[in-house]
Amino acid sequence: MAHTAQRPASRTQGRLADLAAPGTRPGGRRHPLVAAVMVLPLAVLLAVVFGGAEAVITQASSVAGLLGL
Repeated sequence: MAHTAQRPASRTQGRLADLAAPGTRPGGRRHPLVAAVMVLPLAVLLAVVFGGAEAVITQASSVAGLLGL
């Protein structure tokens, strides 16, 4: 096999990581609002598909009743 030159992995991986992780902080942690925006559409879709929306509405109304809203 022929020996091929390798790219500097750190520079390439750094660029890819910057593109793949919007909303991340320098320490590698994602902002909580960014995480919520990423998760909520899938959560809503799964709740509708599997019939969990009614259970969520029932629980939310029960909590609102307990809080006096």
